[in-house]
Amino acid sequence: MDRRRLLDGTHHDPHALLGAHPVEGGVCFRVLRPFAVSVTVVAGDPELRTELNPDGDGLFSGLLPLENVPGYRLRVAYPFGGDGAGRGTPDGAQPVDTYEVEDPYRFLPAVGELDLHLIGEGRHEELWRVLGAHPMSHQGVPGTRFTVWAPNARGVRVAGDFCHWDGTAFPLRSLGRSGVWELFLPGIGQGARYKFEITGPDGSRTLRADPMARATECPPATASVVTAAHHRWQDAQWMAHRGAPAVHEAPFSVYEVHLPSWRPGLTYRQLAEQLPAYVRDLGFTHVELMPVAEHPYGGSWGYQVTSYYAPTARLGAPDDFRFLVDALHRAGIGVLLDWVPAHFPKDDWALARFDGTPLYEHPDPQRAEHPDWGTLEFDYGRTEVRNFLVANAVYWCEEFHIDGLRVDAVASMLYLDYSREDGEWSPNEHGGRENPDAVAFLQEMNATVHRRCPGVVTVAEESTAWDGVTRATHHVGPQGVGGLGFSLKWNMGWMHDSLGYLARDPVHRRFHHHEMTFAMVYAYSENYVLPISHDEVVHGKGALVSKMPGDWWQRRATHRAYLGFMWAHPGKQLLFMGQEFVQGSEWSEVHGPEWWLLEDAHHSAGDHRGVQNLVRELNRTYAATPALWQRDTDPGGFAWVEADAAEDNVFAFLRYDADGSPMLCVSNFSPVARADYRLGVPEEYAGWEEVLNTDATGYGGSGVGNRGPVKAEPQPWHGRPASLTVVLPPLATVWLRPS
Repeated sequence: MDRRRLLDGTHHDPHALLGAHPVEGGVCFRVLRPFAVSVTVVAGDPELRTELNPDGDGLFSGLLPLENVPGYRLRVAYPFGGDGAGRGTPDGAQPVDTYEVEDPYRFLPAVGELDLHLIGEGRHEELWRVLGAHPMSHQGVPGTRFTVWAPNARGVRVAGDFCHWDGTAFPLRSLGRSGVWELFLPGIGQGARYKFEITGPDGSRTLRADPMARATECPPATASVVTAAHHRWQDAQWMAHRGAPAVHEAPFSVYEVHLPSWRPGLTYRQLAEQLPAYVRDLGFTHVELMPVAEHPYGGSWGYQVTSYYAPTARLGAPDDFRFLVDALHRAGIGVLLDWVPAHFPKDDWALARFDGTPLYEHPDPQRAEHPDWGTLEFDYGRTEVRNFLVANAVYWCEEFHIDGLRVDAVASMLYLDYSREDGEWSPNEHGGRENPDAVAFLQEMNATVHRRCPGVVTVAEESTAWDGVTRATHHVGPQGVGGLGFSLKWNMGWMHDSLGYLARDPVHRRFHHHEMTFAMVYAYSENYVLPISHDEVVHGKGALVSKMPGDWWQRRATHRAYLGFMWAHPGKQLLFMGQEFVQGSEWSEVHGPEWWLLEDAHHSAGDHRGVQNLVRELNRTYAATPALWQRDTDPGGFAWVEADAAEDNVFAFLRYDADGSPMLCVSNFSPVARADYRLGVPEEYAGWEEVLNTDATGYGGSGVGNRGPVKAEPQPWHGRPASLTVVLPPLATVWLRPS
């Protein structure tokens, strides 16, 4: 029975059979080496060699008259086929290749009891240090420890290029109720490719990538790769000061980058030579990188992740990705990562039914199947699954010095009926549509990341009015529930409303004026990011400039005016690559941004450089003006001046810093220039000066604007005791501050 289970890969404790064991009459040696011609035990000093008896099916055994188990090695002989001819030696003996190796089954478990206890509780915050493949020295011998969580498996073996992908010789042992299986393989080091061969409860056998793999083969190959970190970080100064001041009171403008297509063909290290300099020149404070975690389809955003702990191998090794992050930090740029804990794909070599049962996904098909994307949703109610994800969030922040996680598709996690019709979902225990397990997971993730990684920002892509997305987890809201604990939330409503307004011909905008002002009704209900993201420039939506009506000049002008409005509006900023130089086509994974538009040979290169110059100046002025970011979450930092000028298509508001110093921001979304436009202002300032005008000729505009100081007059206007008259350029935004 034991022999059959061992050979079938379904024995829970192969170490009890294999290796060396004291028995009556000596020490019994038993070795499993399929295809071997002979196995010899080499032990003792002086050296003693004893050939074991072949027992069939690759098993070899022998009884040595020893009192104790000695230190020993194995000499394993395999048929020699180097010349490919299968010829024998002149004397008729079969030629062999002989290797001297350590016996994997003479080693004690390399996982501690505390680790197993924490895994069982779902509280191991450094899970990546225990599970997966780890090069190490164990009992004085170098090798790799393989560990995997597969609680319902009948057996687990490891296969790889070190055994011609036949895992028969290397079954793992079960470490009790933890569900963890473990094996230390001596002599296996970095670069080895491997998978786990898992036998499910029904006897089915699949070859699986390691869920905790920290490196992978380059897709479409799917093997996991043994790796260790060797990068020497040079960003100590950045790490010591990140998060000071807190993101809510700091400038935060994000350049969203699809890494494989930003400059197609560049590796992580080549990107490190170009991306930091470009982002720094444009003045963005952060980049948001996508797709990073390994995924099957290279042309995608990477939202169907197959290896949550491995940076995609398409652009290089994990240390190469560390090199890129380090370079960005040394350039003074923070790094956000797109993170996808909402769902995972059904690939039969990855997480789906990993141990032959619904393990990472919910066992109820109604809860597991994601109707929109053909993927599976995580079972957030299972402690080990929640631990897998929480530890993953910590892993990116600690092992790769990531400064923030933008969490994708939060709304799909929070609601049991998300994209489901009646009869396709079941209410929670209170009869509601909320998913309490997902809420608990998000709270735990945010609390853990913020505790362990001070200064790290978490950002929710959450498209509903869920209460308390950016409220602290320990602060109970009006519904009696703590907040989700995110630092920031994408303001999807602002994005949809403002783009809807701008898509209309100016003559019709007066009927939709409220679409640009409505966001201020709820602006302080959460801590917001204003996102013009990848989602708005793909799948037939066109580039940002293509959404604007009118001729080429009007569309560019509206594009510039919108960016000026966006950078002045309460909330942080995010802009997808290519939109900073008014790319005309929607994004393509093949050629990425249309950099050729900026080249001298292109007839309208000046137009595109102009918008790029504007973005540079927006970021520079923004960073130097605390009024535009210091009180983003304080209602006292904002005041409307003119919110009802629908006939004029004009919006005007004041922003205030912590000392009360103001910035006046005025947008004219009409193609008509307006002279002597009167606006109410605080009375304590005698004059104002224009500090930014999106219609400046250097940005590709017409050059209409306010030259020199604009004097305030003691004429009440807009409910204020003083006012001034300004020139409003057509389709433009101007910023003014006290002179």
